[in-house]
Amino acid sequence: GRRRPGAGRRRTGPGEPPAPRRGRPAARRRAADPADPGRARWRGRRLAYRLRRHPRDRRGDGSIGQLLGYHYLLSWNVRFFGDAAHTERVERAAAEGRWLWGGAFNPRDPDVVLTPTGPRGTGFRLDGRKTFATGARVADRLVVGATRADTGEPLVVFVDPEHPGVVRNDDWDNFGQRLSASGSVEFHAVPVAADDVLGSLSQDDGVLSPFATLVTPAIQLVFVHFYLGIAEGALAAAAEYTRTTTRPWPLSGVASATQDPYVLATYGELAVSARATRALADEAVEAVRRGLDRGPELTGEERGEIAVTVATAKVAATKAALDITARVLEVTGARATASGHGFDLYWRNARTHTLHDPVAYKLREVGGALPQRRPSAVHALHL
Repeated sequence: GRRRPGAGRRRTGPGEPPAPRRGRPAARRRAADPADPGRARWRGRRLAYRLRRHPRDRRGDGSIGQLLGYHYLLSWNVRFFGDAAHTERVERAAAEGRWLWGGAFNPRDPDVVLTPTGPRGTGFRLDGRKTFATGARVADRLVVGATRADTGEPLVVFVDPEHPGVVRNDDWDNFGQRLSASGSVEFHAVPVAADDVLGSLSQDDGVLSPFATLVTPAIQLVFVHFYLGIAEGALAAAAEYTRTTTRPWPLSGVASATQDPYVLATYGELAVSARATRALADEAVEAVRRGLDRGPELTGEERGEIAVTVATAKVAATKAALDITARVLEVTGARATASGHGFDLYWRNARTHTLHDPVAYKLREVGGALPQRRPSAVHALHL
């Protein structure tokens, strides 16, 4: 595949090297799966653990958290949408090749088309462009959402990005999550074997099982944890700065900023927000884990309950990340705004990705469960 340079390299800030130089090695060190592709229940619990731990493990590094979280979730797409034969083949190849997964899956870009080229669907050709393709520039394999040309059916396929017809553009010029390699990717007559079509995304009744649609709460859970990681990272960095650098305000009557009651009260508010969000995030992890354990036996009502639990954590994590990353400057002081300290990076990362999908719709989802006394049976792949 080709990598097309562009605007993404022009605004790399202090301490933010371009993603292909830093993001890929950092993610690859953490991304390997065990060689044994079996033991579905064990793998479900391992996925839930990884969705909790790794995206927030590198506290404050939201881009690497995003790459890792997307990798783990995308590696499970074959289980959500494929059959047993697909799962066995793909997971074994991924383990042996230590694949890092990326995605070209933005459902709001409907312009990637899969055209049959062989008799009775034995082969296809992929053409089109996707934006917000997280990890595309650094991935070993891409999971791609495409529309079949002759039937209009939405499908999930996977593609080798090294094919010369794949162009990975360096056009991610957003002010946050700059290492997430989330620019656009183009497909020009890329061949796709029938075995590389994982399954359908059709929202017609009976096509997708509740288990398959668990992919949506699972990706939202990824968001929860790297938002939380950004918030906790900002809080930890601010506390260190206050301990070592912040000077007490002249009217405070104290010798150190760490003794200022207003500074301490603000830190208290931010710490409570972070810890409450962490508790909700852990509850969401357990809910998703139970859903993964249920597998094909998962019911629509159970899936709905999981979605509401994850949505609750998503709302809390969004608010905590935006509030904490903005307010840490209140307890560090004016000198902390110097670009070398990088405190703006936490807010830029949080603000950029929290716009992924409107949190108001998560509030509607959570609120709607109350008057109905129970969550509705959700089957659609809504975000």
